[in-house]
Amino acid sequence: MVTTATRREAAWAVAATVTDPEVPVLTIEDLGVLRDVTVDGERVTVTLTPTYSGCPALDAMRDDVILALTAGGFDDVEVRTTLSPAWTTDWMTDAGKRKLTEFGIAPPSGRAALAQGPIRLRLAVKCPRCGSIDTREVSRFGSTSCKALYECRACLEPFDHFKAI
Repeated sequence: MVTTATRREAAWAVAATVTDPEVPVLTIEDLGVLRDVTVDGERVTVTLTPTYSGCPALDAMRDDVILALTAGGFDDVEVRTTLSPAWTTDWMTDAGKRKLTEFGIAPPSGRAALAQGPIRLRLAVKCPRCGSIDTREVSRFGSTSCKALYECRACLEPFDHFKAI
């Protein structure tokens, strides 16, 4: 017998495969945008929290979630958006941060530790290509609003840095 919990787990697993349209190396689960999946009878409701309220990729994510779930056998799908609590880079998975590095984007360093003691100063962003900390910010905004453009002074390569929010 298929239980509601089993259907929820299956629906979550399908939704979790949807990739972020702006950073396709990450799934919406890696990014922490996939917040909840509920099942009520035949209806599957997915809740997403965008990285920021004006995120232009939200419509594409919603459509991709609906397509993935209907292709996975879930016919009655609703995608909801919630802005509260606000998304934070602390919701990104460790696997997602590793994927960013492998893709050539410096991952965010996180903010959770700030509330636990002395304030850490970010002196440098580590180059995801060569590992050097001899880097500089070229532009506060990179290829998307979520990223800043950096340059490595060691290997001379530009790279995006996913901002900690």
